[in-house]
Amino acid sequence: MNTPFDHPEPRQVEPGEYPALDEALALLNRDVAATLPAEGPLGLMALPHWEDGEPENVYVTRANGEWWGNPVWRGEDDSAGATLSSVADAAQDTITERLWQAWPVCTLHGLGMHLSSAEDGSPAWLCVGKGGDPEHVRALVGELDTIHRPHRPNRKRKGKSKG
Repeated sequence: MNTPFDHPEPRQVEPGEYPALDEALALLNRDVAATLPAEGPLGLMALPHWEDGEPENVYVTRANGEWWGNPVWRGEDDSAGATLSSVADAAQDTITERLWQAWPVCTLHGLGMHLSSAEDGSPAWLCVGKGGDPEHVRALVGELDTIHRPHRPNRKRKGKSKG
């Protein structure tokens, strides 16, 4: 048994150790690439549980290994949607707290979005709206790349020519 005074060493989770978490993280990394292209892909890190015989705690980390918040929740509902929601929640905690900025941000209102559910129950990013606009699901988790485009400074602009 570990005590609160022990300092267990975190370890990087290897691909394939937690296949369901790997799949969810791959979707989340699409959102990160679309909204924070300089950030790099998120990863998974594990720490031993405080109680002997309990499964280790798994956290979502930035590419540099930093993390924040609670471990990925693994309960009785091990559906793909529940796993994706848990990983998205942990990723949002890590990015928001370690970068000290709202993430993800609604491109229409400039507001930080919250994890919610679409009408079909799929995990989604919800914007509360602004200026009389109602709340709305901006995108499903893993699909922010359909509404965000990374900034490309060397791209030619339409209607503009060099010269």
